[in-house]
Amino acid sequence: MFWRRFSKMQARGFAAAIVASLIGAGFSAQALAPAQPRKAEPKPVAVGYEAEDHFPGAAFYYAVDDDAAVGAGTTGTTTLPDLPIPADAVDTVDGSIQPAQPFRLAGTGLDKSRALQCLTTAIYYEAANEPTDGQRAVAQVILNRVRHPAFPATVCGVVFQGSEKRGCQFSFACDGAMARAPMRSAWDRAAKVAAAALSGQVFGAVGEATHYHTYAVTPSWNRSLVMTGVFGAHFFHRWKGWWGTAAAFRQAYRGGEPLPEPHARVDLAELAAPVVPMPVPMPAPVAVPGKSAAPIATPRETIQPAYAQSGTPIGGYVPRAAPSASPMDQGESQILDKWKDSGKPLR
Repeated sequence: MFWRRFSKMQARGFAAAIVASLIGAGFSAQALAPAQPRKAEPKPVAVGYEAEDHFPGAAFYYAVDDDAAVGAGTTGTTTLPDLPIPADAVDTVDGSIQPAQPFRLAGTGLDKSRALQCLTTAIYYEAANEPTDGQRAVAQVILNRVRHPAFPATVCGVVFQGSEKRGCQFSFACDGAMARAPMRSAWDRAAKVAAAALSGQVFGAVGEATHYHTYAVTPSWNRSLVMTGVFGAHFFHRWKGWWGTAAAFRQAYRGGEPLPEPHARVDLAELAAPVVPMPVPMPAPVAVPGKSAAPIATPRETIQPAYAQSGTPIGGYVPRAAPSASPMDQGESQILDKWKDSGKPLR
């Protein structure tokens, strides 16, 4: 019985040793075999706006007078328009970052549709590839501008401000970016952020910022404003002084949203050109009783030869009222007999 058990145990041991040897040989062969290169996964084909290298948030900076532009990557104006501070403004300026008030879009159905279209467009072309906080911050800046007296009182008015001239607040409205079809998934994502902002959702971390620029540029005005935060690819700023505080954002939403598209271009050179008055036609001479109107004489040398003698009577014609005509005009009358007495009164 002992030898049988030992044989069975020995057989199992031999089998286990054989299996281990095979496994070890497999690992050794795999280690010695040359590494097979991995197949590169095909990259997704970019379509629409993402197909070209358009840096997120690439907006031009223009001065208020629309004179000079600097590089891409900034947005907004730096110089505050000449706005008098209201008499009821508090002199004390709070330097802390205060969240904006919820935006209330109290307009018509058409206003809401256009506002959503414009805000989605701005978020997409300014921050399509950014995280959600970066998109929410861009949306908050636009709505902050709607509520600030220095900017238009409509969403579309803010987004497409300056597009009628050579300077745009947001470069996508002037640089041809909108000619590229948006990517559906990125557009839907931007639309969700826009709808939430228009329904009253506030991104409080950006405060009352009205300007921003990308981290790829360092505009000359970055020290003239107060930075409120960094989100996504942008640095956000507000004005210094009272106009950058929450109390200054008191402009009411006007409604009457314009079309969600760039404004019709206006050529400033044509507007500055002097207006040439239209020539005024000379009035016809007025006949005065007892006075003969002065005839308008045409220089004879300017008359074509074919018409030079057009005023000479046909030979042989004798006016009935002038029996003493010269001999060269004597001859038979060319008036038909039945019309000769047409001017005499009836008897």
